[in-house]
Amino acid sequence: MSGLETAEFSTLVVVGLLVFFYGGTFLVSTRIGKKKENADGYMTAGNNIGFGISAASMTATWIWASSMYASATSGYTYGISGPIHYGLWGALMILFIYPFGKRIRAVAPKAHTLAEVMYARHGRSSQLMLAGSNIVGSLISLMSNFIAGGVLISMLSPFTFTQGVFAVAAGVLLYTLWSGFRASVLTDFLQVVAMLGAVAVIVPFIFAAADFPAAFETGAGNLTAEQGNFFSSTAFMEQGAPYIAAVLAYAIGNQTIAQRLFAVRQDLIKPTFLTATVGYGAMVIGVGMLGVLALYLGYEPVGGDVNNIIPGMAAEYLPPVLLGVFFLMIVGALSSTADSDLAALSSIMMADVYGQNVAGKERANPKTMLLVGRITMVMATAAAVAFASLQLNILDLLVFVGALWGALVFPVLASFYWEKVSGRAFTVSVITALAVFLPVRFGWIPVDGFFGIVVDVLSVVGVGVVLGLMVFGFFGARAAKAVGVAAVLVTAPFAIGSLHEYATLCGSLVAYSVSTIVCWAMSVRRREGFDFAAIAQRTGDFDDSDSAAVADADADAGTPAADGDPEPAGSGTK
Repeated sequence: MSGLETAEFSTLVVVGLLVFFYGGTFLVSTRIGKKKENADGYMTAGNNIGFGISAASMTATWIWASSMYASATSGYTYGISGPIHYGLWGALMILFIYPFGKRIRAVAPKAHTLAEVMYARHGRSSQLMLAGSNIVGSLISLMSNFIAGGVLISMLSPFTFTQGVFAVAAGVLLYTLWSGFRASVLTDFLQVVAMLGAVAVIVPFIFAAADFPAAFETGAGNLTAEQGNFFSSTAFMEQGAPYIAAVLAYAIGNQTIAQRLFAVRQDLIKPTFLTATVGYGAMVIGVGMLGVLALYLGYEPVGGDVNNIIPGMAAEYLPPVLLGVFFLMIVGALSSTADSDLAALSSIMMADVYGQNVAGKERANPKTMLLVGRITMVMATAAAVAFASLQLNILDLLVFVGALWGALVFPVLASFYWEKVSGRAFTVSVITALAVFLPVRFGWIPVDGFFGIVVDVLSVVGVGVVLGLMVFGFFGARAAKAVGVAAVLVTAPFAIGSLHEYATLCGSLVAYSVSTIVCWAMSVRRREGFDFAAIAQRTGDFDDSDSAAVADADADAGTPAADGDPEPAGSGTK
C-alpha cells in the first residue's frame, strides 16, 4: 500500500479480498443448494424461517452500502443531526412494519409477493402496478449498490469504477443465482454479524485517528449556523421529514421487505422486526457520524462527489489491516441488499408475471418458474450494471423511489383492512397521485400563488395521513383519525404559504394525500364488501414437490417463544 493520504490496495490484495468474500458466500450457498429446487422455496424458503436468520436478514437488507453512504452524506450536508434524521427514522420504519405485517400474514399466510395478494384482492391492474413499481425500485436499488461498490474499489485499488461495478455484480450473482432467496437470507446472517463487528471497531478508530474530540472544537468554524444546530429546521425539512415519508413507503411497498415478511415464521414477526430496528439504527447512525467528522475536519470528498466521503475517510485514517476490514464491511453491506433485490425481482417475475399472468396459477410449471427467476437475475444484473455507469446521487435516488411508493401506501394498506376498497379505487388513486407528484417534485408547474397554496394544503393533509397510518397499525382506526386530524390542525398554520418551497418533501406528502383522498372518496359509498378469507384461498404454493423449508434456515440462533400478541387494533373494517 502507498501512504495514508492516498491509501490504495494492490491488485493482488483486492482480488484476494473479493475472492475471499464472494468465494465464501458462494460456498455457503452451495451447501443449501438442491439438485431438484423447489419454486416456492426459491421465493420464500417455505414460510418458516426462524428468528436468528430472519432478524439478521431483515437487518442486513435494510442496511445497505447506500444507506451507509447516504447517512454520511446527510451528516456532511446537514451537520450532527443529519445521521440521526437518516438512521433514527429508518429504524422506526422497520418497527412500524410489524403490526401491518401481522395483518398481512394473517390474510395471506402463504403468499410470495404483495402484488400477488393485490391480484387476489383486486385483480390484474393493481397487481401489475405494485409489481411494476417494485421492478423500478429494485433496479434503482441494485444500481445504487453497484455504484457504491464501484466507488469503493476504484478509490482503494488500481481498478476503475467500471471494473469495480462488474466485479461486485458478478460476485453477487454468483452466489444468489442457484438458490435464490434461501441463499440471500443465509448469507445475510453471516454478513450482518461481520458488519456489526466491523463498525464497532472502525468508526471509533477513525474518530481517534482524526483527533476526536479536539477536531470538533477546532473545526467548528467549518459549519454554518444550521449545520451546528442539532435542532436545525433545514435538516428536518430537507432530510428528516422527506425521509420519514419515503421510508414508510419503502416499508410497505418494497418487495425485499415483503419477501422476508412472508418467509419468517408467523409467530416470530414481532421479535424479528424489533431486533432489526435496533441493529439498523445503531449501525447506520454510527457510520453516518463519519460524515459529520468530515464536515468538522473540512474534508473535501474526492472529485467533489459526496458518495466518496466514507471510502475517502477510511483510506486516509485506517491502517492497512483495518482498511481491509472496512473494504469487506462495505462489500458485505452492498451485497446483502443487492442479493435481496435480485431475489425480489425473480419472485415478481416468477409469481406475478409468469405464475399468474402468463401461465395462470393452476397451469404454472415449477421448472419454468425457476428458469424465469434465474433469467430475471441475470438480466436485472446486466441492466443495473449499465445504469450504474450514470453514477447518480444515491440519496436523491432513495428519496425519489420512496416518494413514488408513497402513492401506493394507503391503497395497499386499506386493501388489507377495509372491505369496501375496489380495484378501480386502487388504480385510479395511485395514477392520480403519481400525476400530481411528478410535476410537484420536479417543478414542472409554478407553485407560486394559488397553485402553491393548493400544494401546501395537500401536503398538510399528507402529514396527517403519514402520522395517522403510523398510529393505526398499533392503536387502531379511532386513534389514527384523532392523530391525523390533530397533525393537520397543528401543521396548517405554519405550513400553508411556505411548505411548497421544499419540493422533495411536498412531492412525498402530496403522493400520500392525493392517493388517500381519491381512494377513500371512491370507496366510502360502495355497498359491496370483500371477504378477506378469499385471499388465502387464492394465494399459496405453486410447487407441490417436497417442502421448500431449508434446515439451515430453520436452525436459527435462539428462537424465542411464540409471540402470542393479538392482531393489531383495526384488523377489521375501518
